[in-house]
Amino acid sequence: MSRFWTVLVLRFVPSFFVIAVCIGIFSYPGGNIHNPDQIGYSFSHNFLSDLGGYQSHSGEVNFISSFFFNAGMFFFAAVGIGFLYVPALFKEDRVNYRLALLGSALFLFGTAFFSGVGLTPYDLYLDLHVFFAVNAFRFLVPASMLYLIVLLRSSVDNRFALVTGVYLVCVVAYVIYQMMGGNPFDSAEEMVRQAIIQKLIVMASVISVFSLSFAFEHQARAQVTPSIR
Repeated sequence: MSRFWTVLVLRFVPSFFVIAVCIGIFSYPGGNIHNPDQIGYSFSHNFLSDLGGYQSHSGEVNFISSFFFNAGMFFFAAVGIGFLYVPALFKEDRVNYRLALLGSALFLFGTAFFSGVGLTPYDLYLDLHVFFAVNAFRFLVPASMLYLIVLLRSSVDNRFALVTGVYLVCVVAYVIYQMMGGNPFDSAEEMVRQAIIQKLIVMASVISVFSLSFAFEHQARAQVTPSIR
């Protein structure tokens, strides 16, 4: 049961999300916030949330795209549940166990907010959608920082800590950008900038979660066969 939640779920959900986004991109009718006549989906001119709208910016029904994107976002709730099983992997070290408990609680909130994005299409529940989208990453800053400490203090290979450390830097920079950036509705240039940066941080998030599944698998094996020091 532990391996299911701490390894398999943390690999399945990011993989499913990538597949769901790809299906959504190919199914998206068209349009962006500044140009309803745009054909199809544009990496630089559309936000990922555009895939989850009930209607596309061109005014067409967006059923297939919204179904897969919103499902992909909703499944991140399973990642949060999976993190609740992770602290037990570090129970032999009291400090790591407590740090992991707090980190998992923050990951649970962050991934719950990702699920909230999937449950609130931007064209139906804009205020809630923006609230979930903006604040999800703010939970991941302290969550990633705590797990970076846990990984560095554990016997897990440092390459997994490196991935988490790079992600921490990226998510901190993104949160700062969110607070200081302009409004994408004000200009097409700002829209393009934010749309590209958003995809990069989401890609980093997917890689980070996937990487952590291998770190946790390594820790679980170390519990069964302790390393000889």
